[in-house]
Amino acid sequence: NGCKLKHRKLHLNIRKHFAVRVAIHLNRLPREAVDSPSLEIFKTQLDMVLGNVL
Repeated sequence: NGCKLKHRKLHLNIRKHFAVRVAIHLNRLPREAVDSPSLEIFKTQLDMVLGNVL
């Protein structure tokens, strides 16, 4: 039973800090990708950025 309690606490911490972790990654993206007017353009820009990283 102690294992279940620890698992729940970890799960809550992940949910609590999700927005902070997403904001950190969004801040690393170029302005063109973040300010894209549509989801398709965002995906294209993201693919280009990730292609340059790898």
